[in-house]
Amino acid sequence: MNSEGKNGITTGVIWKQILIFFFPILIGAVFQTLYNTVDAVVVGRFSGKIALASVGGSSGQIVGFIFTFFMGLSSGATVIIAQAYGAEDSGRVDCALHTAYTFALAGGIILGLLGILLASPLLMLLQTPSDLFGQSLIYVRILMAGLVFTLIYNMGSGILRAIGDSRRPLYILIACCGMNIVLDLWFVAGLGKGVFGAGIATVISQAFSAVLVTWLLMEKTDGMHLSFKKLHINPKVLSRILSIGFPTAIAGSMFTVSNMILQASINHMGSDTVAAWTAYNRIDAFWWLTDEAFCVSITTFVGQNYGAGKPDRITRGIRDVIGMEAVLAVAAGILVVSAAPFLMSLFTTSQNVIDIGVRISRVIAPFYWIFVCPEIFSSSLRAENHVTFTTISNILCICIFRIIWTYVAAGKDVSFLLLCYPISYSIALTLVSVYFAIKQPRIMKKLR
Repeated sequence: MNSEGKNGITTGVIWKQILIFFFPILIGAVFQTLYNTVDAVVVGRFSGKIALASVGGSSGQIVGFIFTFFMGLSSGATVIIAQAYGAEDSGRVDCALHTAYTFALAGGIILGLLGILLASPLLMLLQTPSDLFGQSLIYVRILMAGLVFTLIYNMGSGILRAIGDSRRPLYILIACCGMNIVLDLWFVAGLGKGVFGAGIATVISQAFSAVLVTWLLMEKTDGMHLSFKKLHINPKVLSRILSIGFPTAIAGSMFTVSNMILQASINHMGSDTVAAWTAYNRIDAFWWLTDEAFCVSITTFVGQNYGAGKPDRITRGIRDVIGMEAVLAVAAGILVVSAAPFLMSLFTTSQNVIDIGVRISRVIAPFYWIFVCPEIFSSSLRAENHVTFTTISNILCICIFRIIWTYVAAGKDVSFLLLCYPISYSIALTLVSVYFAIKQPRIMKKLR
């Protein structure tokens, strides 16, 4: 709400409101990614390339899969709260708040325990090289032990963003990222604890962020008051959250599943290639954080305006976001390719690892722009309670196609293997764009 008590997302200048909301999300997402990036830089510099590959590679894919799946589930809560907030229904907001927080708390504990128990068989399933297995196992189990803190923070920040507050989650992340850097240097560089120290530093920092976001929801958020005494699961609200969140989780998980299968192939290419892929993923993540920030922005914008019954604002908002993100996607691709040698050298002193990373960047980064429309269209449809087709599209384009390509590329070099990324982006662009062109006018007509 602005100073006059009006909701800027449903009443203000569209492109300005989107950017006001977008930039704190983007900066926050960058700081959140710095948790793992700092782990990689510090570990790679002070503990060597084997340790670097151990905090990425297979361990990164496993942690990413569990995290991505839950955050897909929780996206349903963001949509439900955004719609209720746009409709100014405080009762629905309160019920969704307590159901969502309880879901994150229970989910973090259950998924964390499962992650600890299944870490070893999952690393074996991904054919993790023997020289990386032991340290990878330690890293996965430590992060799984602290998963509940990560999920509580991300659910809490998602709830705040659903009501238009993207700044305070940013402030929390800046503070916690600073803590993580200090703890990384202390545990890894100072005490020589390597992968173990990097994992502990991350968990402590994430725990601090979970405490802070919980405090904001309990004491410092107008129109919203979290109470531990009121924590519960409302079956009807949870059903609505999962009806949106589960397909979203499946769709998002397809990226991670395909990446895990690709990781298994990359693991056969030796520790240098695994280390290069780990480092490139840390660089690549910064672009996908930009994409994610746009997706969160348009989901909140469309969700609130959908609840407020304003179809014209939805149409203009989608158009503006696509234009802004497409320009940044082209610029990001040029920057990553041109600066790849320097960026890779931040992670390792091995020239062979750097050279492999440069080759990888030339295959993927120039094609970021292709995936802009599928991402924004999918996020908009999700905010309007339509998620089935985008889930099917991701299964076909991202998962099944990449799995087939992995087998086709068996025995080839890493550059040929990773061509599946730009090709799958192009297939998704075609399918989702055609569906959106047919479905969106019908949704807007009903809203009018």
